Amino acid sequence: MRYYIADLHFFHGALNDKMDRRGFASVEEMNEYMIAKWNKKVRKNDDVVIIGDLSWGNVQETDALLQRLKGKLYLVCGNHDRFVNDKKMNPDRFKWIKHYAELSDNRRKVVLCHYPIMCYNGQYRVDEKGEPKAYMLYGHVHDTQDERLIEQFQEITRKTMITDAQGNERSIPCNMINCFCKFSDYEPLTLDEWIVCDKRRRGGKEKKA
Repeated sequence: MRYYIADLHFFHGALNDKMDRRGFASVEEMNEYMIAKWNKKVRKNDDVVIIGDLSWGNVQETDALLQRLKGKLYLVCGNHDRFVNDKKMNPDRFKWIKHYAELSDNRRKVVLCHYPIMCYNGQYRVDEKGEPKAYMLYGHVHDTQDERLIEQFQEITRKTMITDAQGNERSIPCNMINCFCKFSDYEPLTLDEWIVCDKRRRGGKEKKA
């Protein structure tokens, strides 16, 4: 099984009362909650792709954290993953560390970057049923005004009609999913689970609007 998650920010206590307002009593409580959620879901041989900003901690703290997390780990670097550049960092816990990646997930392309890419590789590709053949998974913007703007961009894009190479009129696909950890209650999710989570979250907001 392969899971994805972004912006965990282990050791970043300021997010409890600023920006995310996670509400934990301490950074230690936040860390332990996220570790428990992770290890309850992930098994030893599962893959987990971290889409940036795993840890605000130093290299020693982060190395100790990595030993506690189950699964085979892959890191798409975020702007706060400073431990990666520390010469004392042991990269062996990761299968790879990249700034950008493209993977296949059940015959679908998954474009992975910490930063949202509006026009991503494979965006226009759909199968014979019209289902997306490519998804862009990102992080970085958490649940902020920037995420609202990205949601607006997707809505506008999906309502925009084009004429394809076969002369058929159709809307432009746009399947970007923010894998912000708080959206999943800090639990790594599969691509299909993120698709459901994203639709449920946005559907709820549309009803409230």
